[in-house]
Amino acid sequence: MTQTTQSQKKGILMTESAVKQVLFLREKQGKDLCLRVGVRQGGCSGMSYTMDFADRSTITEDDEVFDYDGFVRLVG
Repeated sequence: MTQTTQSQKKGILMTESAVKQVLFLREKQGKDLCLRVGVRQGGCSGMSYTMDFADRSTITEDDEVFDYDGFVRLVG
């Protein structure tokens, strides 16, 4: 498993309200999932953002991992 990024960088900043909503949605899944954020080709400008829940077992070496009090966000 990839180690947590040891940095003061936040990766992607989220408002307190957004974090509460994401935690609520994660709880509805019934699993301890992390939030995976990325970019893929598509959309009007040629790129589109993605955001989905992912199992921790899907973390790869290429992912940047940010752990906020047990809530993991992945950028990759």
